[in-house]
Amino acid sequence: MRHHNRNRFDISILSKYLLSIIVVTFFTSALWAQPSAIITPKPEYSSQCINIIQALERNHYSGKTLDNEMSSNILNRYIKQLDPMKQLFTLPDINQFNQYQFRFDNELKKGNLQMAFEIFNLYMARSKEKFKYISLLIQTWEKDLDFTQDESMVIDEALLQWKPDKQSLYLLWKKDLKNHIISLILDNQDKASITDTLKKTYSNRLKHLLQTNAGDIFQVFMNSVTSSFDPHTQYFPPNASEDFDIHMSLSLEGIGAVLQNEYEFTKVVRLIPKGPADKSQLLMPGDKIIGVGQGEKGEIKDAVGQRIDTVVKMIRGPKDTFVRLKIIPAQKNDSTKTIQIKREKVKLEEQAAKKNIITLSSSNNNSPFKIGIIEIPTFYLDFNAFNKGDQDYKSTTKDVKKLLFELKQENIDGLIIDLRDNGGGSLKEANELTGLFLKTGPTVQIKTKSRISRLYDENPSIEYSGPLMVLINRMSASASEIFAGAIKDYHRGIIVGTRSFGKGTVQELQPLGDGKLKITSAKFYRVSGESTQNLGVTPDLQYPQLYKIEDTGESSLDGSLPWDQSMKTTYSSYPPLDEINRNLLEQYKERSWKDPGLNYLKKRIEMADELNSKEALSLNLETRKLRKNKYEKTELDLKNEYLKTIGKKPIEKTDQEDAGIEDVKAILMNQTYLVMSDFINFSKTLGLSWQ
Repeated sequence: MRHHNRNRFDISILSKYLLSIIVVTFFTSALWAQPSAIITPKPEYSSQCINIIQALERNHYSGKTLDNEMSSNILNRYIKQLDPMKQLFTLPDINQFNQYQFRFDNELKKGNLQMAFEIFNLYMARSKEKFKYISLLIQTWEKDLDFTQDESMVIDEALLQWKPDKQSLYLLWKKDLKNHIISLILDNQDKASITDTLKKTYSNRLKHLLQTNAGDIFQVFMNSVTSSFDPHTQYFPPNASEDFDIHMSLSLEGIGAVLQNEYEFTKVVRLIPKGPADKSQLLMPGDKIIGVGQGEKGEIKDAVGQRIDTVVKMIRGPKDTFVRLKIIPAQKNDSTKTIQIKREKVKLEEQAAKKNIITLSSSNNNSPFKIGIIEIPTFYLDFNAFNKGDQDYKSTTKDVKKLLFELKQENIDGLIIDLRDNGGGSLKEANELTGLFLKTGPTVQIKTKSRISRLYDENPSIEYSGPLMVLINRMSASASEIFAGAIKDYHRGIIVGTRSFGKGTVQELQPLGDGKLKITSAKFYRVSGESTQNLGVTPDLQYPQLYKIEDTGESSLDGSLPWDQSMKTTYSSYPPLDEINRNLLEQYKERSWKDPGLNYLKKRIEMADELNSKEALSLNLETRKLRKNKYEKTELDLKNEYLKTIGKKPIEKTDQEDAGIEDVKAILMNQTYLVMSDFINFSKTLGLSWQ
C-alpha cells in the first residue's frame, strides 16, 4: 500500500515510534541501600541530570518546562514513590521536605541532586528502623499480638494521613505486621511456618535494602522527574537499558506478561496475547505478584520490595518448566492465592493473525449465516526484513489480506475483527490494515510539537466490503485504537465491546550516554479530530465492563496527558449507521437480561466491586475469616447457579478444573456472534453495501 506524499512519516522514522502500552519500570520505591553509610551522588550524575532535563524540555510533546509548579510536582511524586502508604515519613518530615518545594527546578538545571539524596537517605534509615522493630515483634508475635481486637488498617490511599510522630509510625508498623500474619493464617499456614515465612521475608527485604547504590537512587529520582511530564516518559540507565532491549526483542522464555513496579509491588500491566499467562487464564492485569517459586514444589520467595529486574529474573527460566506465583488478585485486596504457569517462549506464529468460521442460525429463520472471525493479537511487522527490501517480510496486513481472501472463498456473510487485549504495535500496520476496508483517504493524524502529519490509504481496492464488526476491550490500545477509531469515523463498521485503553501518545527512544530516554514526542488523532488519549474508543454497543475504568487504562495513570481535539481532516465516509446501532442495541438488551452467560458476568462484576469497596481492612482474625468464607461461598454459589442454567453439574470448590464454565472471552464472543447475525439481517433488509 502506498503512502500519501504530503505530510507523511517516512517508514525509517515510523520504525522508531513505540505505539504499544508496554511499560517497563525497573526501579521504584523499594530500592534498598548500602549499610548505614550516607549515600551521595556520583560526580557524573550532575551532567547526566542536566542532559535529561534539557532533552525533556526540548523534545517532550507537552512543551512543559521546569518551573515552580513542576518543582512541586516532582517533590510530591518522589515522596509518593518512596512512601506511598505513608508508613515511613512523619508530618514533620514532610514539612521539612516542603522547604524544597520550589527549589528542585533551579537545582536540577544546575545538576544538583543533593536534596534528592538527602530525602532518600532518610527513607533508608527509617526503613531499617521499621525492619528492626518488626524483626523483634516476629520473635514474640504469638503472645504479644492480639487478633481479637476490633481494630483496622486504612488501605484507601485517598484517606491516608501523615503520622504526627515516630511513635505513631511504630503503631502503624505493628498493624502492618498483623495484617501480614492474618493473610498467612488465611492461607492455612501453621504458626511455625508463619514465623519462618516472616523471618525470611523481612530478612530478604533488609538484604535488598542494603544493596541499593547511588545509581539506584539517581534512577528513582530521575523517573520522578520524567513521570512529571507524563507516565510513559522514562529514563533507563545502562543496565536497565540492556533489559529493555531484551524485553523489546521478546527473546527470552517466561510467562508472557508485561510488569511494572507499583510502589513496593510488582504489578501485571498486561498479558502478551497467546503467551503462557494469557492461555492459563490464571493471571490478570492488575494482579500484584508478591512471591515467586520455582517448579511445582519450590519455596515461594518473597517479591515485595524487590527490584523489578530481580522479580523478572525469578520468573524467567527454561521453557517447559513451571513457575509458581503468589499474587494479590486485582479484585481482592485482602486475600492472596498461588498459581502455577508453565514457561514457554511466545512463538511468532502464535502472535500472528488467525481466522475462524462459525455457522449461526439466522434470527429471521433464513438460511444460516457464515461469520468469519480474524483474531489479531498485535500489530506486527518484521522491520529488519522490510528495511532490507525483502518482499516476503511478515506483517499483520499481509497476513490479514491472505485470510480475507480465504474467507471470501468460503462466502462469509459477515466479518468480526477481534482486537481484544491487542496492546498495539506498528503504526504502519494500523494504517495499512485500515486501508483493506476503505477505498482511499486518511486513516490517522500525528501531531508533534511543530506540525501535524497524516497517514493515508491511497490504494482504491477494498479487500472486504461486507458487514464488518470490530471487537475491543479495555486492554485494546494504541494501534488497535487507531484502527477501531478509523472504522468508526468512516462508518465502515460497528464497534462492540468495552471502552478501549486510551493510549493516544507516541514514544520514541533517544540515546542518552550509555542509557536511553523514552520520551513522549507526539499524539495521534482520529480523522474526526478526536484524540483517543485517556477516553479511548467508545463502542457503538457496550458490553459489561470487566476492568474497572478507574483502575486500568490510560486514565488511571497519574499525570497522563489530557484528552483534546485537533483539526478534523477531509475524508469521505459511508452513510451513518445510527439506525442500525439503535436496532442492534435494542435486540442486545432484549437478549441480555435472560442470557445465562451475561448474567453470570454481571454478578461477578458486582461481587468484585463489593470486594474492592473497602476503605480499611479489619485486623480482627475472626472478622477476616468470616469475610473470606462469605465471598468464597458467594463465588461458589454464583458459579453453580450459572452451571445449572446451562445444564452442567455443580462443583464443590471454586477452582475446580473442567467445571464447564466458559471463560469471559468466550461468553462475550458468543454475544458478538448474535449481534453480528442481527447486523447481517439489518444490512440485507436495508440493502447496505460498502463497495
